[in-house]
Amino acid sequence: MFTGIVEHIGTVLEYTPFDDTASGGNGVSLTVSDAAPILNDVHLGDSISINGVCLTVTEFTDSTFKVGISPETLRRTNLEELKPGSKVNLERAVSSHVRFGGHYVQGHVDTVAKIINAEKDENSILFTFQLRDSEFINYIVEKGFIALDGTSLTVVSVDHTRAQFQIMMIQYTQNQVIMPLKKIGDYINVEVDVTGKLLEQQVVANINGQIGNENSPLVKLINNIIEKKLKDFTK
Repeated sequence: MFTGIVEHIGTVLEYTPFDDTASGGNGVSLTVSDAAPILNDVHLGDSISINGVCLTVTEFTDSTFKVGISPETLRRTNLEELKPGSKVNLERAVSSHVRFGGHYVQGHVDTVAKIINAEKDENSILFTFQLRDSEFINYIVEKGFIALDGTSLTVVSVDHTRAQFQIMMIQYTQNQVIMPLKKIGDYINVEVDVTGKLLEQQVVANINGQIGNENSPLVKLINNIIEKKLKDFTK
């Protein structure tokens, strides 16, 4: 689990494709350098978020660490666009003594979004994004949380028809994360707030359960509405 508060910006040292037969395709071995500030307490098997993607440390030195990326992760995220020299957001998994400054971030990216506009508003930048997979717009709400390339941010507006949304990034955050380094047309990783998905699952499960029970409040309500409409129609 992560907070979406980026700890450090690292640099991709190596990006090496390999045959990942077990997962049905080609994976990637990724080595990140300039990472010393987050490696003082690292262990093999630890989780580190790279651009919002929870990945497992398989090797490390004082200033570098290596992870493996599966084909499924490459399909879901923008990590396939990385190359030596690319800058990446880094965050260690939370521990018991970490102050929770962002929001609950799993590191399980849902999809990607394209940067379609970025305009200055005094010292801040207003970013506009277009989702690749439009269905995820249902989980994005104005003033709600969202994780973009692993950065916890607040949504300022949503256009559900176009599957677009906006965030405002203050000057301090601009200096701590990689998004201001990106260009119009670049993609960012998107993890929507898991709370919305959990609520939807519970609501759907509850409705399905009530529909199958003729004595449930929902079925009784529907029957009452139908009876009333039929009476009104026959008057």
